[in-house]
Amino acid sequence: MPVIINEIPSALNESEAVIIERALKTVGLTEKTVKRACIYKTSLDARKRGVIHFVHAVYAELQSTEQERQLCSHYKELRLTGDTGIKPEFGSEKPAGRICIAGFGPAGMFCALLLAEYGYAPLVLERGGDVDSRVKAVGSYWAGGELDTSTNVQFGEGGAGTFSDGKLTTRIKDPLCRYVLERLAELGAPEDILTKAKPHIGTDKLREVVKALRRRVTELGGEIRFNSQLTDFYCSGRQVTEITAGGQSIECGALVLATGHSARDTFELLAEKNVFLEPKPFSVGVRIEHRQRDVDVSLYGEQAGNPLLPKGEYQLSARSSQGRGVYTFCMCPGGSVVPAASEQGTVVTNGMSEHARDGENANAAIAVAVSPADYGSGPLDGMYFARSLEQKAFSLTTGGRAPAVSVKGLFEDRAVISDSITPTYARGVEAVRLSRLFPEFITEHLQLGIKDFSRKMKCFGDVDALLTAPETRTSSPVRVTRGKGMNSLSFDNLFPCGEGAGYAGGIMSAAVDGLHAALEIMRRYR
Repeated sequence: MPVIINEIPSALNESEAVIIERALKTVGLTEKTVKRACIYKTSLDARKRGVIHFVHAVYAELQSTEQERQLCSHYKELRLTGDTGIKPEFGSEKPAGRICIAGFGPAGMFCALLLAEYGYAPLVLERGGDVDSRVKAVGSYWAGGELDTSTNVQFGEGGAGTFSDGKLTTRIKDPLCRYVLERLAELGAPEDILTKAKPHIGTDKLREVVKALRRRVTELGGEIRFNSQLTDFYCSGRQVTEITAGGQSIECGALVLATGHSARDTFELLAEKNVFLEPKPFSVGVRIEHRQRDVDVSLYGEQAGNPLLPKGEYQLSARSSQGRGVYTFCMCPGGSVVPAASEQGTVVTNGMSEHARDGENANAAIAVAVSPADYGSGPLDGMYFARSLEQKAFSLTTGGRAPAVSVKGLFEDRAVISDSITPTYARGVEAVRLSRLFPEFITEHLQLGIKDFSRKMKCFGDVDALLTAPETRTSSPVRVTRGKGMNSLSFDNLFPCGEGAGYAGGIMSAAVDGLHAALEIMRRYR
């Protein structure tokens, strides 16, 4: 169980060998006394602009586990690594049909991969098309064409994350996070995701990784059906016995729901079938665009532009006197704001950047927390609230453009856009007073957040920064409540997981949740 030596500083241009030597020296080791040593994680400390530097965690494997334990007892800088290996337990029950997974986003992908590796031959049912079909459909929509409600930014191979920054940051501390990173790297993701504190793949590279994962699943005996939406399921007692997908009936031994946070018709189907659902707090808001150069200057000062520094990114939060939170979310350095609707007659925004993050603008969501107290206590009321905002946004503009306004326009309640920042939203933007779109408490908290953030980062004081609305798909507004065995409270062999079930937020946590669902299925079935 190797050790991790934390808090090892380095100048921006120091070599890996020097960093490792320094780390070992701090705990009385040399390269001759360790089996293997390497950089485990790297983060940037830019709190003091005059001394911007990297901080590393270094991995060191000693001659024996006992040596590693003794060393950790002497030095607070050390910790033992967790075991990231998968050790499934296998049940004895024979499933009365196929193990089916609805959805091939991060949760569905990693659930399918693990089940396929252990011989369960899962059947994956994805409502959208494969990656190449998605790229064509999304490209056509972004160019002004019709929306394909089955294959779009939200639906299709890879899930919503396929058209994003491919961020792999997460707050969860599950040891399986390392497993996910290692598998992604094996499948073609950049190797630096294993060492960066804020790893990302980029939408351009992520698409190839997703295709490689699909090939791995099918090579191992799994089956993936695209354009096959789950439209119904049938039950006997507390068992799901049969499902309908893509117009076909399928005998089902276990059903994993990994449908994502935008599968609204699936939530309605679950409600009709009396599956236990709960309303869940989520957030809505806007995308803010600054010039990436201004973000870099705000963070790095005179060091902005140094090729050794990563593109500047931030994560900010504030809270009103009433306790409501407002925060930045899904920051995309050098990226673009993208049309992300999945229903006709709606406007939805999201953020995306490629691996190089070399676009002129940076963007991030500014999201305001909303709860059942704002939209109603029914299980689907939050979903309908978000849809109403998306429909109103569509009605306020022409040709599917997105409502937009400058920061100055937000504070003055005027429909104005500055020409100093070029909008990146592909279908175009139209100046709209955000007070016509959002309830008053949302616009007030957007103002509160921007004021607070401007005291932390200079770029947020730019009154010409562009706000594009609405951002409504921050997380699921519904929770498909489950018990200790990860199965639905209503059915024993229905396993809700990932973002759509309300138990994850982002690629990493969704992937890990999918792995846990697979492990529970293995624990039950042979």
